[in-house]
Amino acid sequence: MPPTEDLKNVPRHIAIIMDGNGRWAKERGLPRTEGHRQGAETVRRVSEGCNELGVEFLTLYAFSSENWKRPKREVDALMKLLELFLRQKTPEMQEQNIRLQAIGRLHDLPESCQAQLHRSIESTSQNTGLTLILALSYGGREEIVDGVKSLIESVERGHLDKGMIDIDVFGKHLYTRYYPDPDLLIRTSGEMRLSNFLLWQLSYTEFFITEKFWPDFGKDDLVEAVRAYGKRHRRFGAV
Repeated sequence: MPPTEDLKNVPRHIAIIMDGNGRWAKERGLPRTEGHRQGAETVRRVSEGCNELGVEFLTLYAFSSENWKRPKREVDALMKLLELFLRQKTPEMQEQNIRLQAIGRLHDLPESCQAQLHRSIESTSQNTGLTLILALSYGGREEIVDGVKSLIESVERGHLDKGMIDIDVFGKHLYTRYYPDPDLLIRTSGEMRLSNFLLWQLSYTEFFITEKFWPDFGKDDLVEAVRAYGKRHRRFGAV
């Protein structure tokens, strides 16, 4: 970790679109699965770095709802990698006091992945350091649709009057209802789009784009992003 004494205003919540695993592997003549494996190691480094900086929440776009359209062989490899990552890294999360959570249509994951995810979440539930949130089978549009369905159900059951629905009430029906909106979004590989990630929650989030592929992103890059964030003036629509 590079010097951090000059850091000010560390973001409470960082969200990351982890992009470039496949291109990283292609540049090196390696299979895409090796890029994903290296990307999983970056998750470890960055989670550790956020914990050291005092970041409270880190949300990682780990597997999108659109990723199911990839070749079955790659999807199967990603699911196996996810399960292996959870099994191997949970003891480390325990040692580092990191609490694991997950958002998305988790029921779409293979049963073995769901079971391991549940075990990892349960075993880290009492930790009080960084909350690491994995967005799995996640899509921002899908989350909003599911939120609307949840609101309709609450109204139909008489738990909520439709006249009470506002921004705050709707937010309580989203996957992220237990977490604050991200202060900083980091996207690797230089792409300039949201890719259906946290569309509701990123309304006033500061962006940091780096050309580096995700496997090459390290703690020094994290500090650079946090330092850039500290220089921003967040007006939230005001003067």
